[in-house]
Parts: sequence; structure tokens; C-alpha cells
Amino acid sequence: MKRDHRFWLLVVSPLVFVLIGCLALYLLGPPEETSFEEMESTMKLTSPAFAQGQPIPPKFSCKGEDVSPALAWDEPPAGTRSFALVMDDPDAPMGTWVHWVLFNLSDSTRSLAENFQPAAPTVSGVNSWGRGGYGGPCPPSGTHRYFFKLYALDATLNLSSSADKKSLLAAMEGHILAQVELMGTFSK
Repeated sequence: MKRDHRFWLLVVSPLVFVLIGCLALYLLGPPEETSFEEMESTMKLTSPAFAQGQPIPPKFSCKGEDVSPALAWDEPPAGTRSFALVMDDPDAPMGTWVHWVLFNLSDSTRSLAENFQPAAPTVSGVNSWGRGGYGGPCPPSGTHRYFFKLYALDATLNLSSSADKKSLLAAMEGHILAQVELMGTFSK
């Protein structure tokens, strides 16, 4: 008798719970989630200096004036309270090199002028050179890809100007409403 009771508790009971879970999933369907691919379709990031996948002009690099290119984006999703921007190079020999970190751009901002200089409430975080502000493409050799990643956020972030990309990404977790990127290349 004890054996029958243990059999029901150890084998049959878990199977019943699994069957109930499968039935609930079948009847209710999978939970709806918004992927970054879907988010990207809600905004578009452009630059008058270069098109998606095209070379970034030398003016915006260490070979030129080393100023940031102008950027523009269209209407963000409802509920956007701020924007953040990261520019990085995943092709750097020592791992991804961060060229620019900006956050707390006003929710009414739709563009950044060439040679953008942030003013409050916008904060410039720390790049891989250990300083704030923009640092243009400057690959040691070959052609590298440079990604400008714009995030629409449902909050302003409580970070200081000493924040780097890693800190920014951690603070943005759970607050990203949309993400879009623009990629340009540069060869030295």
C-alpha cells in the first residue's frame, strides 16, 4: 500500500502538473513579447554624412577633424522619456571599442548636430579612451564597422558622467522601448 502511494506522489503527480501546464499553454498561447527586431521598425536613425553600411567620411575620424556626424531619427514610441546613444566598433583587435556614450537626451530631441556638444540634461559618458565625448573612427588597420545605437527609454537615468557603456546598458535594462542602429565603415 505504501508503494502505491509513493508511486502516485513521485511519478503520476508531476505528470498531471505537466499536462495541466501544456493544456494551459495550448489554450492561452505563448506570451507576447516585443523583440528588438520589432522595436527597430518603429524608428529610423540616419545621418546626412553617410548611408547605412557606407564609409564614414574622414572628417569624422582621427584622420580629420574628429567631430561627431549629424544624426537624426523619427518619432519614437509613446511613453519615451529620454534617449541614449552608443557608438562602438566590434572589430577592434582587443574587443569592442566604445567611441561615444550619451544618455538622458530629452524626449523631444530628434537630431544631433554635427560636432554635438551635450548640455543638461544630456550627459556624455566615458568612452574606451577613458574620457567623455566623441572619439571618431581610428582603426589600426583594415576596415572596421561602427555602430551608432539609439535607444528610446521610458525613464531618465540616474547615472553620472563617469558611466561607461557597461553601466549604461545595466541602467537601461527594463526601460528600452525601442532600439535602432546605423552602421558605417571606416578604413585607415
